[in-house]
Amino acid sequence: MKILEGKREIQPWFEAVQISKTSSRLSGVIFFLLCLTLVFSTVDFGAVDQGSWVVLTIITFAIVALWFTDTWQEQAFLVNRHVLLLPLLGLILISILQILPLFQYTIPVGLIADPARATISLDPYATRLFIGRLVIYLVFFAAAITFLNNNRRLRKIILLIVIFGCVMAFFGILQRLANPDAIYGLRGTPQSIPFGPFVNQHHFAAFMEMTAGITFGFLFSNAVRRDKRLLIAIAAIVMGIATVMTSSRGGILSFAGTLIFALTANFMAQPSENIDANSSDGRQQKIAAIAGALALIILIFGIVLFLGADSSLMRGIGLGGGDDVSSGRSHFWPIALQIFLDHPLFGAGFDSFGAAFTKYDSWPGTFRVEQAHNDYLQILADAGVVGFVCVAAYIYFLFRKGLGTITSSSDPFRRSAAVGALAGCFGILIHSFFDFPLRTPSNAFFFLTLTAIAIVHIKPKRA
Repeated sequence: MKILEGKREIQPWFEAVQISKTSSRLSGVIFFLLCLTLVFSTVDFGAVDQGSWVVLTIITFAIVALWFTDTWQEQAFLVNRHVLLLPLLGLILISILQILPLFQYTIPVGLIADPARATISLDPYATRLFIGRLVIYLVFFAAAITFLNNNRRLRKIILLIVIFGCVMAFFGILQRLANPDAIYGLRGTPQSIPFGPFVNQHHFAAFMEMTAGITFGFLFSNAVRRDKRLLIAIAAIVMGIATVMTSSRGGILSFAGTLIFALTANFMAQPSENIDANSSDGRQQKIAAIAGALALIILIFGIVLFLGADSSLMRGIGLGGGDDVSSGRSHFWPIALQIFLDHPLFGAGFDSFGAAFTKYDSWPGTFRVEQAHNDYLQILADAGVVGFVCVAAYIYFLFRKGLGTITSSSDPFRRSAAVGALAGCFGILIHSFFDFPLRTPSNAFFFLTLTAIAIVHIKPKRA
């Protein structure tokens, strides 16, 4: 049996290579299951419930089984051994280390000493569950960068993200206007404010940033015809309205960052489209794109005001919403930093922030704080310097490879897809400074999908 990963037979493990075999019946089913994962995890309350993970685990086992069946039938293992798999593998290894009984101490119980074993993780059970999720993410991402390997599948996944994002945005707007206290009008969330199918309105805003990133990537490029660009603009407006109506300040800021990134990246890629950036036509296109972006923003805010969601708008731009502007972050962040300083190398354990927080909490303790509301501080608290290096490496290689795709691709559609995918990733990475959007599983699946769109090598479509 041989491994199909490119024209060259010998490749370093960490090099991304071109897949020589493009498709088969079973690989098409695997691609369908990847798309199903995106849709199901989103509509099922963002996949935050344990029941959702039962279904996602079944889908993951199906992907693995079909993958090996395809390997057996074709007598070749189709895989893209990309460098971005390494940071995910690193996080899995760290989390496994955190639950090993590395330390031994004795707890006196009456007159009898009871020997016990201790782990790095302060909440080993939560860390074990986190390992399971990481493994599913790894399988999903490995399958995505392997089977998203031709133009037809790329166009399908782009179409799915734009249409599905627009539908979810429209549904979220209607639900907020009709009944903001229950998801689908059935499931109440007394301890949070839902939006669309998400329990947390801020995480829905993060979902919009990613889907809007893809939309902006094509809105400000010449990869689609003008008649279709109008439909894309409508989708972007609907997503923008939904983002503003979430009242998420981090979401609105990140949405703006997504828009700016898409504009800037398209300007950088413009000379490769046989248009001199310094020429009269090039300047006119830039001015038109900037004017269109400003008109888009004005239209979004105008429609929000027309719909009567002025309170959402005021809070979203920082002009309302309580005495504590930080929403508790001025209390959470120093504690997350202190947890890191006390556990600098491997952290206190993945998903152990709630257990570690109680030691440093000076509040009455009425509510259990599970997240630091800053993913970067939380990765330091959860996994220490070693885990943070894995995350930083992932971000570095994501933008290095993604920008390489933008500058090297001769296909306008492929280039616009990479621009949009990187824009969506950029937006949610900004949002991660103020919240924990990637802790919502559906957002994590979309983020991994955008990563795959940005970095995979796809042969240009033949004329």
